[in-house]
Amino acid sequence: MMRMISFVALGAAALMSIAGAAAASNLVIGSGSAQECSDAALKGRTDGRAVLACTTALQVETLNFRDRARTYVNRGVLQMRQRQFGAARADFDQASTIDPSLGEAYVNRGATFVGEDRYREGVEQIDKGLALGVKDPEKAFFNRGLANEGLGDLNAAYRDYNRASELAPDWLAPKTELARFTVKRP
Repeated sequence: MMRMISFVALGAAALMSIAGAAAASNLVIGSGSAQECSDAALKGRTDGRAVLACTTALQVETLNFRDRARTYVNRGVLQMRQRQFGAARADFDQASTIDPSLGEAYVNRGATFVGEDRYREGVEQIDKGLALGVKDPEKAFFNRGLANEGLGDLNAAYRDYNRASELAPDWLAPKTELARFTVKRP
């Protein structure tokens, strides 16, 4: 006999903004502005100089299609951190046009939707990115947890936060979200 388990989120809902979400960036190997852009995205920077490095790389440097797509993702991540969701989404769109198999473009596009409280669209994009494969799936599961919680699906949100925590046991954000839940067995 299968047991039903219900989940109740305690306290205020999770911060449903991109500040609470996690962005996945891409490593670009090499030198110059594309490398500076990559480093900035990986290190969590949010400054305009980092965005400018990405723009310079896209305008001036000769990049193969993978590095060009990844540089668009990295610039989008930087813009997303600045809460410039439309500009970020345009970069993720460019990245997925260049390389349709780049999962990070989809999960980050999904994160912009989560940041704008467009949760259903966020889940759809994150699911697509996870299906393609991403470097940091724990971030995708965390963001999907935020989206599912925003949709009122606490069971799915709990599962997503739990999966994020399993994949990155030292990352505190999913543990913080999980601590708000109480598991009730009927």
